[in-house]
Amino acid sequence: MDGVILTIFVVLVLLFVVLPLIGMALWAIVSTIVVGLIVGGLGRLVVPGAQPIGFLATVGAGLCGSILGGFFGQHVFHIGWFATLLLEIAIAAVVVAVMTGRLRRAGVGPSR
Repeated sequence: MDGVILTIFVVLVLLFVVLPLIGMALWAIVSTIVVGLIVGGLGRLVVPGAQPIGFLATVGAGLCGSILGGFFGQHVFHIGWFATLLLEIAIAAVVVAVMTGRLRRAGVGPSR
């Protein structure tokens, strides 16, 4: 439970402190949140069997991945909004998959 609260706190600090300081526009923040929530939620549905992490942790991982993808797309690669959206989806999916795989190998939670 402490990990979920810490994850939510870190995400909120990123959204409302760090991202505005580095110059991310409000529409970019909103699209990043939507993509992260959708990819995190779909991450639970796509992978069959019991998951080693909870729903909120999966959604948080998707949200963190989409924030990274949005930052890289806008500020590092300077690509258009559609390519940034695709990058957000890809990185969010990778973060959810990596987090689930690590916890599964560590033996945390139920296994298949």
